[in-house]
Formats: sequence, structure tokens, C-alpha cells
Amino acid sequence: MKKQLIRNLRVGDEVETQALVIECSRGSFTAPHRSGEYFLKLVLGDVSGSIKGIMWDVSLLKEQIQKGDVVFVRGEVSDYHGPQVVVSDLRKLDPEKVNRAFFQPVSSRDPQEMLSELKEIMAVEIKDPYLKLLLLSFFKDQEFVRRFALAPAARTIHHNYISGLLEHTLEVISLCRDLARLYPDQIRLDLLITGAILHDVGKIEEYDPASLNFEFSDRGKLVGHISIGKEMLDQKAVQIPDFPPQVKLELDHMILTHHGMREWGSPEVPKTIHAFTLFHADLVSARLNQFARLMEKHPPGAGDWTEWDRFLERSIYLKRPSEQETPS
Repeated sequence: MKKQLIRNLRVGDEVETQALVIECSRGSFTAPHRSGEYFLKLVLGDVSGSIKGIMWDVSLLKEQIQKGDVVFVRGEVSDYHGPQVVVSDLRKLDPEKVNRAFFQPVSSRDPQEMLSELKEIMAVEIKDPYLKLLLLSFFKDQEFVRRFALAPAARTIHHNYISGLLEHTLEVISLCRDLARLYPDQIRLDLLITGAILHDVGKIEEYDPASLNFEFSDRGKLVGHISIGKEMLDQKAVQIPDFPPQVKLELDHMILTHHGMREWGSPEVPKTIHAFTLFHADLVSARLNQFARLMEKHPPGAGDWTEWDRFLERSIYLKRPSEQETPS
């Protein structure tokens, strides 16, 4: 089946394509003669963007449609406060038989290349034998490596694409390395890098790998990646004889505090220089990725300001000073 990308749909276009149901809700008719009847309000999406949808005649549905379904949609694009697909046919598809690349964005970096970079960092920069054993206990597990290499770093906010977790982890390591150079006497680099590698490992269980829009797993909703990551660290460290308790305590604290503030989800605030450094490296990686993604989404010729971003709580000014304006 030929795929029409959402971003290419224009008012007046006939639509016959696959889409992911991002939102789905019922709307009630206000006309008295249609009292008790409802229509379907949708947001349909793919890797290129999203569009509103409306299905007036739900009697045509052969099965219930819900958020997260992959559907075949037929209709026409109308204009109602922006483009909207008026749906005439909507059918659920088997997600195992669709091309996931249509619906899941992917890191611009090759995951195998990133894994090789991470393994080189562990081999060269981790000096402590206990930290080496700890990281090896994670990365000798091929299923862990596969999931770590493919997981997103978030659902919506930053690095929210396939292999986003691996890309984000390498960014955090790089930032930690740079920050540690400022305070070499106070920061133990291999300990900080170990914390950077492990800080988000719980995300491999936080998201449902079968979901095309990175929905949370039950465990992700009920426990969360910070607590899951701490559990994973506990399970690995206890298997290493004589693992130093003070090192374990520091790593526990780094995982538990890497969101920086209680209102951002951390059970505790950073109280060591390693945890404080990790928190800021994590935050900078996330925020710069948000800036870059928002800038990339901005259509050419659409002005010097991006759209408002509710997570960054700002729009971004894009115009750069030309080299001619810079004094020599």
C-alpha cells in the first residue's frame, strides 16, 4: 500500500493511507434529532507529523478504534481551523504487518556506530576494576544491549526516537567529561562516566517496545525509570564480590537524583559533586536536543521565529548574524 506522508497533505487532497491514531475521542451531536449519537474525533500521525481527523458516520466502523492503533484511513482533507481529514473509511491494521519506519522516527546516527563508541569509552576511560565489572555485567547481555540500542530517551520531550537513549547517553558522557576537566581534583572521571552510562538504563523497561508511539509499559507507569534503574543496578552490583559499598552508594545517588529536583521526578536532590554534574549534563543534553528538533521542524521561509513550544515554554529566534556584520 502506497504511503502518503501526513506533512504532504493539503486541503482538497484525497486520502488513502496508513496512519497512527495519536488521539481518539467521541463527540456528541447537538442537533435534537441526533441526540445520543456521536462522531469520532481523531489526531492521526506518522513520522512526518500529525493532522486532525473527523468521522461523522461511526456506523461504518467494523471494530472499535483506540489510541495507539495503526489504521487504514480514507477520506478528504478539508479546512476547519487548519487541515482536517474528513474520514469516510477507517480500518484497524495489524501493527506487525506495517512498516514501523513510517511511524517511528529514528536517530540520525547509526546505532552500531554509537555502540562501538560507547564500548570504546568503557574500555579506555573506566579505570576502576569494579566499575569495569559492573558495566560488563550489563553490556555482556545481548538482549540488554539490543534494547538499550533501540530505546527512545523519552516519549515526547527529547531524543524521542529509536536509538534516542543511546544518543542521549553519549551526549551526557561527553558533557560530563568536559565538566570534569574544570574540577579534576574533586571529580573522579570514571565514576562520573559510569553514572552517565547507567543513569537512564531503566528506560529500556519504561516504554512498551511493541508500541509505535512509545507508550509507557505498565511497569513504566507504576514504577518509573529512575526506580527501575536503581533496581537494575542493585541486581548487578550484588553479584560482584566485594563491590565497594561507598561506590555503590554514590551510583545509587546519581541515578536517584539525575532529574535534579523533586518536582521533576527525583526522589532526592543531588548532594554530591558527581550527582550534581550528572544532573546538569543530562539537562543540557535534553534541552539542546529540544532546541535542535524545534529548529528542524520550522518550515523554510516561515519567518525568523519557531512556533511556541510548551515544554521549552518559548519560541526560538532563528536569524543568525551574518559574518559581514561581525567587526573585524
